[in-house]
Order: sequence, then structure tokens, then C-alpha cells
Amino acid sequence: MSKIYLIDVTNRDGVQTAKLGLSKLAKTMINMYLNEMGVYQSEFGFPTTRHESNYLRVNLKLAEMGVLHPIRLGGWIRATVEDVEQTFNLVPEIKDLSLSISTSSQMITGKFLGRKNEEDILMMAIEAIEAAKAHGAEKVGINAEDASRTDPDFLLRFASLGKEHGADRFRYCDTLGYDNPFTIYETCKMLAKETAMPIELHCHGDLGMAVANSVAGAMGVIDGGQDAYINTTINGVGERAGNADLVAVILALKKSKGLGNKYKFGVPIRLSKAWKMCKYASYTFSVPIPINQPGVGANAFAHASGIHADGVLKDPENYELYDLKELGRGEPELVETGREISSGEYSGINGFGHVMGKMAIEFANQEEAEKILELVRYANVLAQQPLVADELRFIAEYPDIVRDLLTLTPLNEPAHL
Repeated sequence: MSKIYLIDVTNRDGVQTAKLGLSKLAKTMINMYLNEMGVYQSEFGFPTTRHESNYLRVNLKLAEMGVLHPIRLGGWIRATVEDVEQTFNLVPEIKDLSLSISTSSQMITGKFLGRKNEEDILMMAIEAIEAAKAHGAEKVGINAEDASRTDPDFLLRFASLGKEHGADRFRYCDTLGYDNPFTIYETCKMLAKETAMPIELHCHGDLGMAVANSVAGAMGVIDGGQDAYINTTINGVGERAGNADLVAVILALKKSKGLGNKYKFGVPIRLSKAWKMCKYASYTFSVPIPINQPGVGANAFAHASGIHADGVLKDPENYELYDLKELGRGEPELVETGREISSGEYSGINGFGHVMGKMAIEFANQEEAEKILELVRYANVLAQQPLVADELRFIAEYPDIVRDLLTLTPLNEPAHL
């Protein structure tokens, strides 16, 4: 039976959200959390963007070390030979790439303004795939931007030619959230049957259906006999109205009527990691989790109605489809109510030692403590907010990795690594 895999795009599509962004340390921590949760792949950034280079190479080094394992790390680029060449110039170690190009008549006309036609789009995609494979890419996905508004015959031709020239997956992008669960199911079932290749679903929430469309599209792919790969973001962040929320997608596939027995994940999902991960993403993006967010919202397990409260006290399953502990919720949260000492960009060694000591982190000597403190200061400068405990532990455990991670290489300078 074909399976479902999750490819989270928080570190690519999520950071493209207007008014939002993440430090390179925060992006690395998100990769760590996604790995713990059982996500198949993180689309971890833009390998053609120079300021991403050290971050990307450091995370690939963490993967090589077995720290980021078994999660795969994939980059997103335009489907052009120039982008492929730039990618392997800046990040030669990368093995997973998604190559993206617009396919709808609206985009071809409205973006390329008559300079390209459908045949040009096909040729660009083919040349980019072949270039990526020639450079040693192990997994190459070919992405149809605005697939939901693309003529189905051209879409099928685009995907089939992609496979013929070496693409491993086809990404169906509902770029404007135009699809609905019925249309995306039928289209993706057809694509899976006709191309005989795995299909990715990349859905946006402009009409509020990103999660429903992702699930329905995956059902169509599975029913068409192929593996389905669903793109998600943590807390549903993303351009405009956002992307399909990671936790909501998982809950839907596990808990929705009749789905869990038929449409199964290809790797174990550790839903108990959800609460910590979502809280971290909310903090580092500075975007509160909506009160009614499935699973992790403040009201997800709150009951006020007398009938509901009575029923849930008698048996939680009366009014809850899943238990709060399944998502890692339920542990008490300790809040400082008196004196608080935090670690920031201007911290001294004594205050820093106090903070780390509270987390049972000890240093061999004063020199080691000062080395870690200096890295913490730089990380705070970049993040412009206090670091959380997991970030401090990561810095203390991998100081040499963090030094490279925090380094931005100026233009015309050799890469630090």
C-alpha cells in the first residue's frame, strides 16, 4: 500500500511570510524539532541565497554527524540551469532539490509577459532537472507553480516529461488555494495513475481549505497507487493566508472518520513532540498560536458549556477526539514570579553561569564558559530576543557548529566552512 510522508516547508515558505523571519539558529532548531517528530523532510532554505549558505552547510553537516537524522534536508530553487549551478557552487553537499516553475496560462502570460510559452516552460524544467542530476542530486522534485489553475493536459505532460528526464517527485502546487477537496482529489488521482510517480501536495489557505485540500489530495494520490508527500508548516504560517498546518494535517489523517485505517504514514509520527515544537515556533516567529488552533490552541481542550463540561468530566471521549497528552500537553509550566535572570547579548559570566546551572549544564572551566557565552551573545544579537533552554543547550553541545551557523559571509568572500 502506498504511504503518506510529510515535507515541512516552514523554513522556506514559512519565512517568506510578509513581516516574519527567523534567525539561522531558529531555523536549525526547527529542523531539530521536525526530526524529533518524524517529519520525512524539511525544505530547509534557499541554496542560491548567499546569506543562507553557512546555515545550509552547517545543517547538512549535522545530518552527516547523525544529529539531524533520519530527516532529509531539501532546498528550493527556480527551475533554471543558472539556479542549479549557483546552488552547487554555494552548497556543493546538497542532495535534495525542488525545482519550481509556473505552469498556468495565467502565470505564463502574467509573469513572463509573452517572453515564454508552454514549450519554453517544458524545456527549462527538463534542462534544470538534468543539470541537478548531473551535479549529483539524489532526489529531485519538479514543482508546478499554480498547478490548480493549469490546463490538466499540459500539467500531465509537464509531470511526465519531468519523470522521463530524472525527476523523482512531482509537486502539485495549489498556490492560490483555488482547489477544493473534490477537485484536488480527482486531479491528483489522475496524475498519480497516469505518471506512475509520487505526488507532492502544496496547498495554501486563501479560501480556508489548505488542510482539507492536502488530505484530499493525498487520498487521491494513494488511491491512484502512488506515495503522497504533503507540504506543511508549523502553526500554518505562510504567505498570505498561510499553508497547511502540520499538526492539523496529522490529526486529520490519524483521527478523521475512516482515514487512519486506510491512509497511513510511511514513517512513525511522534505527535507528543507537537506542543513543544508549536510553542517554540510561535515564540521565535513572534506570532501567537490562534486560540482555536487544532490540538495546540489554548481552547483546544477548554470546555465552558455546562453540558460539555459535565460530559468531558465523565469521559473525555464524549467531547474530545484525541487526548491532550497525545500532543505532549499536560505538563505544568513553571513561571518566574520573582527575581529573573536571563541570558542576552550583554550578559556577564556570573549571570550566564546561573542560567545554565539551572538547566544542569556545567562547564569544564572558565575558558569554556566564556566561549559559550560569547556564542550566546551573538545568537541573541541575531535573534533579538532571549534564547530558550533548547537553544542554549544546543549552543553548549555544538559550539563549533554554532560558530559557523552564526557566521554571515560578506559578498566576494570565501565561504567560512
